Amino acid sequence: MLQQREATRPFLSEAMSTRQQWVAIALAVVMTIWVLELVRRRKLREELAVVWFATALALLALAVNHDLLDWFRDLIGAAQGTSALFFGAIVFLMLLSLQFSIRLTKLAFQNKALAQRMVLLEEELQRARAQAGSSDPPSRPGSPPPPAA
Repeated sequence: MLQQREATRPFLSEAMSTRQQWVAIALAVVMTIWVLELVRRRKLREELAVVWFATALALLALAVNHDLLDWFRDLIGAAQGTSALFFGAIVFLMLLSLQFSIRLTKLAFQNKALAQRMVLLEEELQRARAQAGSSDPPSRPGSPPPPAA
């Protein structure tokens, strides 16, 4: 099937230029070093670093192995390899956005549950102080406890 396509459109058999290949390889290496540094400084969690390492590895594989890029291009029906790369990048960013949306939703639910629990605990603390006959004025939510005498 690939040979039939190449016969009808010969420009498809042209691989990435050497310059494009070296830029892609350099980008993959820089990305790997950058992710390692972010993990070392604790600015990126290890579980997310795996995603970025996989991305750098995929970029490196596509830059080094032209047959893989041709296969991906044929799989999605793109006219050129660069179109296939842009399509892959867009799909990757969409999936990444979806993953972060799911995490953000989960964190919002956890935040709401924690805020509700904090209010209940503060009310329970005020009731306990009232039963103990404390003459201290009730503290506002979020304020530090009064100093011990």
